[in-house]
Amino acid sequence: MLEELANQLRRSFGILQKQDIQVVAQFCAGGREDTGIQGHGDTETTQAKSQNLTSKIHLGDDCAAIPDGDGYLLMAAEGMLPALVEAEPWFAGWCAVMVNVSDICAMGGRPIAVVDTIWNQSTELSAPLLAGMQAAAAAYQVPIVGGHTNCHSPYNALSVAILGRAQRLITSFDAKPGDRLLAAINLRGKPHPQYPFWNAATEADPGHLRQDLAILPQLAESGLCHAGKDISMGGIIGTSLMLLETSGCGAILDLDAIPHPKDVPLERWLISFPSYGFLLSVQPDKVAAVQALFHQRDLACAVVGAIQPTHHLELHSQGEFIRFWDLQQDPLTGITAAEK
Repeated sequence: MLEELANQLRRSFGILQKQDIQVVAQFCAGGREDTGIQGHGDTETTQAKSQNLTSKIHLGDDCAAIPDGDGYLLMAAEGMLPALVEAEPWFAGWCAVMVNVSDICAMGGRPIAVVDTIWNQSTELSAPLLAGMQAAAAAYQVPIVGGHTNCHSPYNALSVAILGRAQRLITSFDAKPGDRLLAAINLRGKPHPQYPFWNAATEADPGHLRQDLAILPQLAESGLCHAGKDISMGGIIGTSLMLLETSGCGAILDLDAIPHPKDVPLERWLISFPSYGFLLSVQPDKVAAVQALFHQRDLACAVVGAIQPTHHLELHSQGEFIRFWDLQQDPLTGITAAEK
């Protein structure tokens, strides 16, 4: 039974598409060797400053964290699935803002503003995309401050970028053997009829959305959590692999302990994007305090596994166990702890 489930998960689009990141990871890693910026002024000084900055930014986090004064500027961007933009433009616009806000909060930050890039075949087709973005921007209180628009494109597409700020970081690189894996998820929602998406956002009270997200910077600033990621389109399985790969660790993941809606099959839930979902690596003596913050907001937060001094993800369920993925033999994104 577990073997069959594992095979389904390995073939899932949400996990397989994460391997596309390898191309960009290799390109960016090579680019670090020559990061000079061409322009006016002292070229050698500009190159030195650029190289010094890029050496401090770690590929593989939910955002680029740029040291700035006593904190960090956070930058992230998301492109929407073309099929979603075509079929449900309002929902695509909402999601474009929502996922960027989630990335900022996942790293312990607070969003500042977003910009968008829209390609459409006509001005009329831009309207529902903009309406969805505006609705999400109002709900999360994150202004849309600019972007780029092309209404004479042969196709329809949308991407959104975001700027945020953090005092302390939750990163993808700091999971340690002995840490407990916690899954924090908002189960008050409903499944999307077509995509592996749990909608716990568009019909929720905006104040509740913001207060729920505020837990993440609170965890970072209090020192309760040092590592984690938001649960992305690869679901909790894909997100686990990315966290382990960048941290250079392995883990045991107990599938039976993962909070999930009763009306969503486990195999679908494990690769679903949950709107509000975070995978956190927490020291054992801090687990209770972390869980309490989520439980106070009526959010599920369960211990679902433990970080191990290995390089593979092991799945456990109903007395069975299986080595699901060996990251040394089969990299996922190609971004490892060595990148740090």
